[in-house]
Amino acid sequence: MVKAELLSIFNFPLSTFHFQLSQGVSMAKLFNLKIFTPEREFFDGDVEGVTADAPDGSVMVLADHAPFIMPVSVGTISIKRDDKWDKAVTSEGFLEVRNDGVVIFVQACEHPDEIDARRAEEAKKRAEEHLRQKQSMSEYKQSKIALARAMARLQAESSGTKFSQ
Repeated sequence: MVKAELLSIFNFPLSTFHFQLSQGVSMAKLFNLKIFTPEREFFDGDVEGVTADAPDGSVMVLADHAPFIMPVSVGTISIKRDDKWDKAVTSEGFLEVRNDGVVIFVQACEHPDEIDARRAEEAKKRAEEHLRQKQSMSEYKQSKIALARAMARLQAESSGTKFSQ
């Protein structure tokens, strides 16, 4: 009863909702997602949703979202296709939601299986050492970004997530 009342308040078509639940059918609307780095086109395809880390938290975009631009933080991008989420590690950049899809520009983006755990661990140790030293504010910020990226890479690599293109 409560679900029906809530759905009717938001003008959600109840018949569609009940059909989707009873049939177990995914009726997700797709949109085009492109992810670019300076070195390559990381991804180009139709997706059900995308989630990216931002300075204030994580943001999810679905089809027909209002256009906007936001910064992307070091962390992960999750891409939903065929009712399955794939993850990639990303560095800083920005995301633009357009009427015809979403475009993400980042400095680096990696599949979890592309990450060398030994190199990521070395980068983490170097960044931690730099943070312990006296630095200018700019150097301090760069060291924090390097540490965040190394930690995101290690977390993705250890999760064993496989990315399907």
